[in-house]
Amino acid sequence: MGRRYGLGGPWVLRGVDLDLRPGTLVRVQGTNGSGKSTLLRLLAGIDAPTEGRVTGRPRTAYVPERFPAALPFSAAGYLTHLGRIHGLGPREAAAGAAEWLERFGAAAHARTPLGELSKGTSQKVAVAQALLAGPELLVLDEAWTGLDTAAREQLDLAVAERVTAGAAVVYVDHDPRRLAGAADAVFSVRDGRLEERPAGPPSRGGRPPGRPARIVAVGPPGAPVPRGLPGDPEHSTGEDGSTVLTVADVYSDALLRALLTARPPWHIRQVAVAAATTAARPAESGTTT
Repeated sequence: MGRRYGLGGPWVLRGVDLDLRPGTLVRVQGTNGSGKSTLLRLLAGIDAPTEGRVTGRPRTAYVPERFPAALPFSAAGYLTHLGRIHGLGPREAAAGAAEWLERFGAAAHARTPLGELSKGTSQKVAVAQALLAGPELLVLDEAWTGLDTAAREQLDLAVAERVTAGAAVVYVDHDPRRLAGAADAVFSVRDGRLEERPAGPPSRGGRPPGRPARIVAVGPPGAPVPRGLPGDPEHSTGEDGSTVLTVADVYSDALLRALLTARPPWHIRQVAVAAATTAARPAESGTTT
């Protein structure tokens, strides 16, 4: 697959061959102007390739580098409208809009016109619209830029949730620490070509590890550890009969959410991130191109 702009113009991308498998996290990196955003637009279906084709694109959502905020909607109205376009019913779309605005700390701006939102709040709406309908392919182009710390953490968590749910997530971010150690694959765009880079040493299940997080939990009597937990945690039985789960720290919030919302819910006794100076703290109760 390749892309160039204008007849006879230089190739921005050429010879791209990329297979995005369900349940994977893919980082794309490169210098400014290298073609990263062009690649993401092709994956999202915003642009069409000049040569080659994209096949098997699932239900896709995209967060652009620049969100067009000057639209005739309030924040909640825009999200509800996008939810309806993605096939959600009226109540489901409205409830999803409210939930994501709340998660990103923008609930107070639900009725604010998009054109009156700050840059940071506009970015929260941009991210919320992509997550609203649970996409099977999530494409994020500098989506963390402009978000406050709490919202960035929520986006990290949302990415982990989508990957755990079986979606493919492709992202570009200027911060090399963003989701460090969590990516299944890393690609660099250089001289119009896409080159795969080492993603780090594989862990159980082939996922590169982040810092280990240790969660001590107690389930209902006789209940097994739930299946399909975020991050595919290792688990063992503690001396007091509790269950000790170990997972890369990027998945720890998603794992806690899954345990606390299980039916019936699990009780969390302790959470700690493995580091020499970190003490335990008690917890509160495929697309192919």
